[in-house]
Amino acid sequence: MKKTEEIIKKLSSEHNATDSELLHLINYDGNCDLLFDEANKTRQSVYGKDVYIRGLIEISNHCKNNCLYCGIRASNKNAVRYRLTKEQILDCCRAGYELGFRTFVMQGGEDGYYTDEVLCDIVFAIKKEYPDCAVTLSMGERSCESYQRLYDAGADRYLLRHETADNSHYKSLHPECMSLEERKNCLFALKKTGYQVGSGFMVGSPGQTSKTLLADLRFLQELKPDMIGIGPFIPHCDTEFAKEKAGGLEQTLKLIAILRLLFPYALIPATTALGTIAPDGRERAFRAGANVVMPNLSPENVRELYSLYNNKAHSGAEAAESLGILKEQAKNAGFEVVVARGDVKR
Repeated sequence: MKKTEEIIKKLSSEHNATDSELLHLINYDGNCDLLFDEANKTRQSVYGKDVYIRGLIEISNHCKNNCLYCGIRASNKNAVRYRLTKEQILDCCRAGYELGFRTFVMQGGEDGYYTDEVLCDIVFAIKKEYPDCAVTLSMGERSCESYQRLYDAGADRYLLRHETADNSHYKSLHPECMSLEERKNCLFALKKTGYQVGSGFMVGSPGQTSKTLLADLRFLQELKPDMIGIGPFIPHCDTEFAKEKAGGLEQTLKLIAILRLLFPYALIPATTALGTIAPDGRERAFRAGANVVMPNLSPENVRELYSLYNNKAHSGAEAAESLGILKEQAKNAGFEVVVARGDVKR
Protein backbone atom coordinates (compact mmCIF):
# COMPACT_ATOMS: atom_id res chain seq x y z
CA MET A 1 0.00 0.00 0.00
CA LYS A 2 2.84 2.39 0.84
CA LYS A 3 4.41 1.85 -2.59
CA THR A 4 1.07 2.59 -4.25
CA GLU A 5 0.66 5.80 -2.25
CA GLU A 6 4.17 6.92 -3.18
CA ILE A 7 3.51 6.34 -6.88
CA ILE A 8 0.20 8.23 -6.73
CA LYS A 9 1.84 11.19 -4.97
CA LYS A 10 4.64 11.22 -7.53
CA LEU A 11 2.19 11.07 -10.41
CA SER A 12 0.15 13.86 -8.84
CA SER A 13 3.13 16.18 -8.46
CA GLU A 14 5.20 15.31 -11.54
CA HIS A 15 2.42 14.23 -13.93
CA ASN A 16 4.56 11.34 -15.05
CA ALA A 17 5.89 8.02 -13.80
CA THR A 18 8.14 5.20 -14.92
CA ASP A 19 6.81 2.23 -16.87
CA SER A 20 7.02 -0.01 -13.81
CA GLU A 21 5.17 2.54 -11.68
CA LEU A 22 2.37 2.95 -14.21
CA LEU A 23 2.10 -0.82 -14.59
CA HIS A 24 1.83 -1.11 -10.82
CA LEU A 25 -1.16 1.27 -10.82
CA ILE A 26 -2.75 -0.39 -13.86
CA ASN A 27 -2.57 -3.78 -12.11
CA TYR A 28 -3.43 -2.50 -8.63
CA ASP A 29 -6.74 -3.94 -7.39
CA GLY A 30 -6.87 -2.38 -3.92
CA ASN A 31 -8.59 0.73 -2.59
CA CYS A 32 -8.26 3.60 -5.09
CA ASP A 33 -9.69 6.40 -2.95
CA LEU A 34 -6.34 8.22 -2.77
CA LEU A 35 -5.92 7.99 -6.55
CA PHE A 36 -9.42 9.36 -7.10
CA ASP A 37 -8.90 12.13 -4.55
CA GLU A 38 -5.66 13.26 -6.18
CA ALA A 39 -7.26 13.17 -9.64
CA ASN A 40 -10.21 15.19 -8.35
CA LYS A 41 -7.89 17.80 -6.84
CA THR A 42 -5.96 18.04 -10.10
CA ARG A 43 -9.03 18.56 -12.29
CA GLN A 44 -10.38 21.16 -9.84
CA SER A 45 -7.06 23.01 -9.89
CA VAL A 46 -7.52 23.53 -13.65
CA TYR A 47 -11.27 23.45 -14.28
CA GLY A 48 -12.79 24.03 -10.86
CA LYS A 49 -16.10 22.22 -10.39
CA ASP A 50 -17.34 22.90 -13.92
CA VAL A 51 -18.72 20.07 -16.04
CA TYR A 52 -18.95 20.88 -19.74
CA ILE A 53 -21.80 19.53 -21.84
CA ARG A 54 -21.61 18.64 -25.52
CA GLY A 55 -24.68 17.94 -27.63
CA LEU A 56 -24.09 14.63 -29.41
CA ILE A 57 -25.69 14.25 -32.84
CA GLU A 58 -25.22 10.76 -34.27
CA ILE A 59 -25.62 11.66 -37.93
CA SER A 60 -25.23 8.23 -39.57
CA ASN A 61 -24.84 4.56 -38.71
CA HIS A 62 -23.60 3.66 -42.19
CA CYS A 63 -19.93 2.63 -42.10
CA LYS A 64 -17.56 1.22 -44.71
CA ASN A 65 -15.36 -0.41 -42.06
CA ASN A 66 -15.66 -3.84 -40.46
CA CYS A 67 -14.15 -3.34 -37.01
CA LEU A 68 -14.67 -6.58 -35.13
CA TYR A 69 -16.12 -4.97 -32.00
CA CYS A 70 -18.57 -2.50 -33.54
CA GLY A 71 -22.31 -2.97 -33.95
CA ILE A 72 -22.55 -0.68 -37.00
CA ARG A 73 -19.80 -2.54 -38.88
CA ALA A 74 -20.40 -2.83 -42.61
CA SER A 75 -21.12 -6.57 -42.55
CA ASN A 76 -23.85 -6.38 -39.89
CA LYS A 77 -26.95 -7.22 -41.92
CA ASN A 78 -29.20 -6.78 -38.88
CA ALA A 79 -28.40 -3.08 -38.52
CA VAL A 80 -31.23 -0.78 -39.61
CA ARG A 81 -29.35 2.00 -41.37
CA TYR A 82 -30.09 5.73 -41.35
CA ARG A 83 -28.44 9.06 -42.03
CA LEU A 84 -29.53 12.56 -41.07
CA THR A 85 -30.07 15.40 -43.53
CA LYS A 86 -28.64 18.87 -43.14
CA GLU A 87 -32.01 20.17 -41.94
CA GLN A 88 -32.38 17.39 -39.39
CA ILE A 89 -28.92 18.17 -38.02
CA LEU A 90 -29.71 21.89 -37.84
CA ASP A 91 -32.96 21.08 -36.04
CA CYS A 92 -30.93 19.14 -33.46
CA CYS A 93 -28.65 22.15 -33.01
CA ARG A 94 -31.61 24.51 -32.55
CA ALA A 95 -33.09 22.29 -29.88
CA GLY A 96 -29.70 21.93 -28.21
CA TYR A 97 -28.97 25.64 -28.21
CA GLU A 98 -32.24 26.31 -26.41
CA LEU A 99 -31.26 23.74 -23.78
CA GLY A 100 -27.91 25.46 -23.20
CA PHE A 101 -25.49 23.48 -25.35
CA ARG A 102 -22.62 25.48 -26.82
CA THR A 103 -20.77 22.58 -28.44
CA PHE A 104 -22.27 20.26 -31.02
CA VAL A 105 -20.59 16.92 -31.73
CA MET A 106 -21.41 15.30 -35.08
CA GLN A 107 -20.50 11.63 -34.87
CA GLY A 108 -20.97 8.87 -37.41
CA GLY A 109 -19.53 5.86 -39.13
CA GLU A 110 -17.22 6.34 -42.10
CA ASP A 111 -20.12 7.03 -44.45
CA GLY A 112 -19.22 7.99 -48.03
CA TYR A 113 -22.41 10.05 -48.34
CA TYR A 114 -20.80 12.75 -46.19
CA THR A 115 -18.33 14.05 -48.73
CA ASP A 116 -16.28 17.14 -47.99
CA GLU A 117 -18.83 19.23 -49.87
CA VAL A 118 -21.79 17.87 -47.88
CA LEU A 119 -20.06 18.02 -44.51
CA CYS A 120 -18.48 21.46 -45.07
CA ASP A 121 -21.89 22.84 -45.99
CA ILE A 122 -23.37 21.53 -42.73
CA VAL A 123 -20.48 22.79 -40.60
CA PHE A 124 -20.61 26.23 -42.23
CA ALA A 125 -24.38 26.44 -41.66
CA ILE A 126 -24.04 25.57 -37.97
CA LYS A 127 -21.28 28.12 -37.41
CA LYS A 128 -23.23 30.78 -39.27
CA GLU A 129 -26.32 30.27 -37.12
CA TYR A 130 -24.40 29.71 -33.87
CA PRO A 131 -21.10 31.64 -34.04
CA ASP A 132 -20.69 31.34 -30.26
CA CYS A 133 -20.67 27.53 -30.44
CA ALA A 134 -17.95 24.99 -31.13
CA VAL A 135 -18.39 22.27 -33.73
CA THR A 136 -16.74 18.92 -33.07
CA LEU A 137 -16.51 16.18 -35.68
CA SER A 138 -16.05 12.47 -35.11
CA MET A 139 -16.20 11.00 -38.60
CA GLY A 140 -13.22 8.68 -38.71
CA GLU A 141 -10.20 8.58 -40.96
CA ARG A 142 -10.14 11.12 -43.80
CA SER A 143 -7.42 12.69 -45.93
CA CYS A 144 -5.29 15.62 -44.77
CA GLU A 145 -6.99 17.72 -47.44
CA SER A 146 -10.41 16.75 -46.07
CA TYR A 147 -9.41 17.69 -42.52
CA GLN A 148 -8.17 21.06 -43.79
CA ARG A 149 -11.37 21.78 -45.72
CA LEU A 150 -13.54 20.95 -42.74
CA TYR A 151 -11.38 23.10 -40.49
CA ASP A 152 -11.63 25.99 -42.94
CA ALA A 153 -15.43 25.55 -42.96
CA GLY A 154 -15.47 26.15 -39.21
CA ALA A 155 -14.92 22.83 -37.43
CA ASP A 156 -13.10 23.41 -34.14
CA ARG A 157 -12.43 19.95 -32.76
CA TYR A 158 -12.04 16.40 -34.00
CA LEU A 159 -12.42 13.17 -32.06
CA LEU A 160 -10.65 10.03 -33.30
CA ARG A 161 -9.95 7.33 -30.75
CA HIS A 162 -6.86 5.28 -31.49
CA GLU A 163 -8.52 2.34 -29.59
CA THR A 164 -5.17 0.67 -28.84
CA ALA A 165 -1.57 1.76 -29.39
CA ASP A 166 -0.24 -1.79 -29.63
CA ASN A 167 0.10 -2.83 -33.28
CA SER A 168 -0.68 -6.55 -32.87
CA HIS A 169 -3.63 -5.74 -30.61
CA TYR A 170 -4.89 -3.22 -33.18
CA LYS A 171 -4.75 -5.87 -35.90
CA SER A 172 -6.77 -8.27 -33.75
CA LEU A 173 -9.59 -5.71 -33.45
CA HIS A 174 -9.70 -4.39 -37.02
CA PRO A 175 -9.82 -5.69 -40.61
CA GLU A 176 -6.62 -5.99 -42.62
CA CYS A 177 -7.35 -2.82 -44.61
CA MET A 178 -7.00 -0.70 -41.45
CA SER A 179 -3.73 0.05 -39.67
CA LEU A 180 -2.57 1.66 -36.46
CA GLU A 181 0.00 3.62 -38.46
CA GLU A 182 -2.73 5.27 -40.54
CA ARG A 183 -4.79 6.03 -37.42
CA LYS A 184 -1.79 7.72 -35.82
CA ASN A 185 -1.03 9.62 -39.04
CA CYS A 186 -4.58 10.98 -39.03
CA LEU A 187 -4.29 12.13 -35.43
CA PHE A 188 -1.04 13.98 -36.04
CA ALA A 189 -2.46 15.49 -39.24
CA LEU A 190 -5.43 16.79 -37.26
CA LYS A 191 -3.10 18.42 -34.73
CA LYS A 192 -1.03 19.99 -37.50
CA THR A 193 -4.18 21.40 -39.11
CA GLY A 194 -5.08 23.24 -35.92
CA TYR A 195 -7.93 21.25 -34.41
CA GLN A 196 -8.42 20.63 -30.74
CA VAL A 197 -7.86 16.87 -31.00
CA GLY A 198 -9.35 14.04 -29.01
CA SER A 199 -8.22 10.44 -28.85
CA GLY A 200 -8.68 7.52 -26.48
CA PHE A 201 -9.12 3.79 -26.11
CA MET A 202 -11.41 0.99 -24.97
CA VAL A 203 -10.87 -0.56 -21.56
CA GLY A 204 -11.08 -4.34 -21.40
CA SER A 205 -11.18 -5.02 -25.14
CA PRO A 206 -10.37 -8.62 -26.16
CA GLY A 207 -6.64 -9.24 -26.01
CA GLN A 208 -5.86 -6.14 -23.95
CA THR A 209 -3.12 -6.46 -21.32
CA SER A 210 -1.50 -4.13 -18.81
CA LYS A 211 1.33 -3.65 -21.30
CA THR A 212 -1.04 -2.60 -24.10
CA LEU A 213 -2.62 -0.12 -21.69
CA LEU A 214 0.83 1.23 -20.89
CA ALA A 215 1.40 1.66 -24.63
CA ASP A 216 -1.85 3.65 -24.78
CA LEU A 217 -0.67 6.00 -22.04
CA ARG A 218 2.73 6.50 -23.67
CA PHE A 219 1.19 7.16 -27.09
CA LEU A 220 -1.13 9.78 -25.59
CA GLN A 221 1.89 11.44 -23.99
CA GLU A 222 3.43 11.61 -27.46
CA LEU A 223 0.25 12.95 -29.05
CA LYS A 224 -0.66 15.39 -26.25
CA PRO A 225 -4.36 15.46 -27.15
CA ASP A 226 -6.76 18.10 -25.87
CA MET A 227 -9.46 15.52 -25.17
CA ILE A 228 -9.12 11.92 -23.99
CA GLY A 229 -12.14 9.64 -24.15
CA ILE A 230 -12.06 6.16 -22.68
CA GLY A 231 -14.84 3.74 -21.85
CA PRO A 232 -15.32 0.07 -21.11
CA PHE A 233 -15.52 -2.37 -24.00
CA ILE A 234 -19.09 -3.65 -24.25
CA PRO A 235 -19.80 -6.52 -26.66
CA HIS A 236 -22.40 -6.33 -29.42
CA CYS A 237 -24.48 -9.38 -30.27
CA ASP A 238 -23.86 -9.06 -34.03
CA THR A 239 -20.06 -9.06 -33.89
CA GLU A 240 -17.35 -11.68 -33.55
CA PHE A 241 -16.83 -10.55 -29.96
CA ALA A 242 -20.47 -11.13 -28.95
CA LYS A 243 -19.57 -13.52 -26.14
CA GLU A 244 -16.53 -11.65 -24.84
CA LYS A 245 -16.52 -10.22 -21.33
CA ALA A 246 -17.22 -6.50 -20.99
CA GLY A 247 -14.64 -4.12 -19.56
CA GLY A 248 -14.92 -3.31 -15.88
CA LEU A 249 -16.15 -0.16 -14.17
CA GLU A 250 -13.37 -0.05 -11.56
CA GLN A 251 -10.57 -0.44 -14.10
CA THR A 252 -12.09 2.28 -16.29
CA LEU A 253 -12.42 4.69 -13.36
CA LYS A 254 -8.84 3.95 -12.30
CA LEU A 255 -7.57 4.75 -15.79
CA ILE A 256 -9.60 7.97 -15.92
CA ALA A 257 -7.86 9.02 -12.70
CA ILE A 258 -4.43 8.06 -14.05
CA LEU A 259 -5.13 10.03 -17.23
CA ARG A 260 -6.19 13.07 -15.21
CA LEU A 261 -2.90 13.01 -13.32
CA LEU A 262 -0.87 12.52 -16.50
CA PHE A 263 -2.84 15.22 -18.37
CA PRO A 264 -4.09 17.86 -15.90
CA TYR A 265 -5.29 20.11 -18.76
CA ALA A 266 -7.26 17.44 -20.66
CA LEU A 267 -10.98 17.38 -21.30
CA ILE A 268 -12.03 13.90 -20.17
CA PRO A 269 -15.62 12.72 -20.68
CA ALA A 270 -17.74 10.53 -18.46
CA THR A 271 -18.81 8.36 -21.38
CA THR A 272 -22.16 6.84 -22.28
CA ALA A 273 -20.57 3.40 -21.97
CA LEU A 274 -19.86 4.07 -18.29
CA GLY A 275 -23.48 5.09 -17.76
CA THR A 276 -24.53 1.92 -19.58
CA ILE A 277 -22.67 -0.54 -17.35
CA ALA A 278 -23.45 1.19 -14.03
CA PRO A 279 -26.25 3.55 -12.90
CA ASP A 280 -23.76 5.65 -10.93
CA GLY A 281 -20.94 5.29 -13.46
CA ARG A 282 -21.13 8.91 -14.53
CA GLU A 283 -21.00 10.40 -11.02
CA ARG A 284 -18.10 8.17 -10.10
CA ALA A 285 -16.26 9.26 -13.24
CA PHE A 286 -16.65 12.91 -12.17
CA ARG A 287 -15.06 12.07 -8.82
CA ALA A 288 -12.25 10.26 -10.63
CA GLY A 289 -11.35 13.30 -12.75
CA ALA A 290 -13.79 13.46 -15.68
CA ASN A 291 -15.21 16.88 -16.58
CA VAL A 292 -17.22 16.45 -19.80
CA VAL A 293 -20.51 14.76 -20.70
CA MET A 294 -22.18 14.34 -24.09
CA PRO A 295 -25.97 13.93 -23.84
CA ASN A 296 -27.72 12.75 -26.98
CA LEU A 297 -29.34 15.38 -29.22
CA SER A 298 -30.11 12.98 -32.06
CA PRO A 299 -33.74 12.54 -33.16
CA GLU A 300 -35.33 10.10 -30.73
CA ASN A 301 -36.36 7.68 -33.48
CA VAL A 302 -32.74 6.97 -34.48
CA ARG A 303 -30.99 6.84 -31.11
CA GLU A 304 -31.52 3.13 -30.66
CA LEU A 305 -30.22 2.50 -34.19
CA TYR A 306 -26.76 3.93 -33.43
CA SER A 307 -25.92 0.68 -31.72
CA LEU A 308 -22.17 0.44 -31.24
CA TYR A 309 -22.61 -2.10 -28.43
CA ASN A 310 -25.43 -3.93 -26.68
CA ASN A 311 -27.95 -2.00 -24.56
CA LYS A 312 -26.38 1.38 -25.29
CA ALA A 313 -28.01 3.95 -23.00
CA HIS A 314 -29.94 6.64 -24.85
CA SER A 315 -32.55 7.83 -22.37
CA GLY A 316 -32.59 9.40 -18.92
CA ALA A 317 -29.36 11.27 -18.20
CA GLU A 318 -28.03 10.24 -21.63
CA ALA A 319 -30.78 12.23 -23.38
CA ALA A 320 -30.36 15.96 -23.98
CA GLU A 321 -34.00 16.67 -23.15
CA SER A 322 -33.41 15.18 -19.69
CA LEU A 323 -30.63 17.61 -18.88
CA GLY A 324 -32.12 18.19 -15.44
CA ILE A 325 -31.27 14.61 -14.44
CA LEU A 326 -27.68 15.11 -15.53
CA LYS A 327 -27.40 18.38 -13.63
CA GLU A 328 -28.67 16.64 -10.51
CA GLN A 329 -26.15 13.83 -10.93
CA ALA A 330 -23.33 16.33 -11.28
CA LYS A 331 -24.56 18.28 -8.24
CA ASN A 332 -24.74 15.10 -6.16
CA ALA A 333 -21.11 14.41 -7.08
CA GLY A 334 -20.10 17.94 -6.04
CA PHE A 335 -19.91 19.50 -9.52
CA GLU A 336 -21.91 21.88 -11.69
CA VAL A 337 -23.01 21.64 -15.31
CA VAL A 338 -22.23 24.97 -16.98
CA VAL A 339 -23.29 26.69 -20.21
CA ALA A 340 -20.02 27.22 -22.08
CA ARG A 341 -18.05 26.09 -25.12
CA GLY A 342 -15.71 24.40 -22.68
CA ASP A 343 -12.45 24.81 -24.56
CA VAL A 344 -9.30 23.11 -23.34
CA LYS A 345 -7.17 25.04 -20.82
CA ARG A 346 -3.50 24.69 -21.57
